[in-house]
Amino acid sequence: MTPKRAILSVYNKDKIEILARFLVENNFEIVSSGGTYKLLSEKGIKVKKVSEITDFPEILDGRVKTLHPKIHGGILARRDDKHLAQLAENELVPVDLVVVNLYPFEETIAREGVTFNEAIEQIDIGGPTMIRAAAKNHAFVTVLTSPEQYDQFISEFKGNNGSVSDNFRHQCAARVFQTMASYDAAIATYFSKNEEGMSPTFVLSGKLEQNLRYGENPHQAAALYRSGTLNPMGDLKQLHGKELSFNNLLDLQAALNVNSEFDQPACTIIKHNNPCGVAVAPNLVEAQKLARSTDEVSAFGGIIALNRTVTLELAEEVSAYFTECIVAPSYNDDAFEKLAKKKNIRLLTYDPAGFHKPEWDVKQLTNGFLVQSADTIVTNIRDAKVVTERAPDEKEWQALEFVWKVTRHVKSNAIVFANEKQTLGVGAGQMSRVDSTEIAIRKSQKANLSLKNSVVGSDAFFPFKDSIEALAEAGAKAIIQPGGSIRDDEVIEAADKAGIAMIFTGVRHFKH
Repeated sequence: MTPKRAILSVYNKDKIEILARFLVENNFEIVSSGGTYKLLSEKGIKVKKVSEITDFPEILDGRVKTLHPKIHGGILARRDDKHLAQLAENELVPVDLVVVNLYPFEETIAREGVTFNEAIEQIDIGGPTMIRAAAKNHAFVTVLTSPEQYDQFISEFKGNNGSVSDNFRHQCAARVFQTMASYDAAIATYFSKNEEGMSPTFVLSGKLEQNLRYGENPHQAAALYRSGTLNPMGDLKQLHGKELSFNNLLDLQAALNVNSEFDQPACTIIKHNNPCGVAVAPNLVEAQKLARSTDEVSAFGGIIALNRTVTLELAEEVSAYFTECIVAPSYNDDAFEKLAKKKNIRLLTYDPAGFHKPEWDVKQLTNGFLVQSADTIVTNIRDAKVVTERAPDEKEWQALEFVWKVTRHVKSNAIVFANEKQTLGVGAGQMSRVDSTEIAIRKSQKANLSLKNSVVGSDAFFPFKDSIEALAEAGAKAIIQPGGSIRDDEVIEAADKAGIAMIFTGVRHFKH
């Protein structure tokens, strides 16, 4: 019986010995190169070097070894009379199996301090060429690109009288093109990361990290994908609780985005991607109380983000309420034990020093998508323009700094009342700024939080003076907003009339 030919050339050598032994036992001739050849030959597995087939040595430090007609002719040949005759005429042997995984480009660029030249050397050439060729010819060639596929290949081979099903070959071919799309996307992104403006082509790819139970609603399918090699949400780790949902993951990201604005002990409570309470304090126990007091009703079933270790005292406070998730740098043992008794809570950790906000914001259209750089601009509000007769006093400046950090994370139209350490009322996601103002005031009243001498953040300009008058009546004494309305003079006049200090940042924070 004429042996089948298999080409094995893998960077990740997990399970390759098991697969190779199975192939030899089932009348395959194995052709290999480099480290794979060395490993298999040392294990006593019969294997031929690629150079024995090509009659040409590996050159250029291994950059050229499989790029040869005697390799690719065997991979790309259809099993019809015309192609088989050309193989025979050129003394080529058809290839039945290609087992290749690629140089670890993404792992390399993820390392701290990696140089450009080091990254370049991890751009695979021969591997992608072989697996693309095999995938194109998958009607006749099986291509495996991950050790995860080896067991299924062996099972297929045993169950199909020494062959594999058309469906399996098709699935493997699809895996190749998915792998190459992700691989090339990583390279393209790496090469274009220092370009100014938007690239002519925006490449978006991800690898399946986890299938989720459903999306925003039970009738929607959903999954979590990762870009590159790192955890999709940085170093977020789940320590306790049932599987995270689609909405949990969105809200966790939102909560960490807000909390990352603060160096002092801070607590953010998120509900439906909006902060319903944010506070800073000398300790987390106090910060959590202040954040929750903004809107206890909305905080029910929310996501809590903290930037210090969770103590038993804090755990006892939080355990009195229903909370979906808590994310913090760490938990004291007794605090973790206390919280883990809650049936439905999820406990997670992250590293505040290593956390960073997403780089891009992507939204889908019918036949395309919108891409924008994330809203990560840092504004020193002390440089903002005071446009009213009265400038903020020092306490008001501190409160304005706090409220501006929160306002950018509230869905538009956003109105946020605060003092220097906590939110007092949040109006989010309304069609008019007047509606957001009314909601923020009503929420503060319901929470029994006084707005006397409070400050207000607005994500965009006030188009009319009516909101200023409502804010003044509620007790606000200072306002921060971008400015830029054609009625700015009217708005400023209303602020002056009410004795309100107002500053213009020139920076808008719409969040749709």
